[in-house]
Amino acid sequence: MSNHDVRMIMLSTDDLDASIAFYTETLGMPLKFRDGAHFAALDGGSVTIALATSVDHPMPGKVVPGIRTDDVDGAAAAIEAAGGAIAKGPYDDAHERRAVAYDSQGNGLVFYSPLTR
Repeated sequence: MSNHDVRMIMLSTDDLDASIAFYTETLGMPLKFRDGAHFAALDGGSVTIALATSVDHPMPGKVVPGIRTDDVDGAAAAIEAAGGAIAKGPYDDAHERRAVAYDSQGNGLVFYSPLTR
């Protein structure tokens, strides 16, 4: 199995501007990256706090860890073999290869690997 590195926690939002303001102004987290009106990444120290609307959030309304891996397809296969389920993928989006999964207890997980440019 490949290496896994929890790099991001994805939070669901219906108002990206308000969420960015909360985390930057109230908590002082610097904005690292923004993708339009549907996704933003904030510097949470060792973990990125991702704010995403339903456009980019894999499971709106749930907190989902983003796990970077060098083998998204292998991680998805391992999840299924261990009694979890694949909700979407593996697939390529604009920035990464991704698989959205549930563990054996129904918790959401996102495995991702940046696409080579």
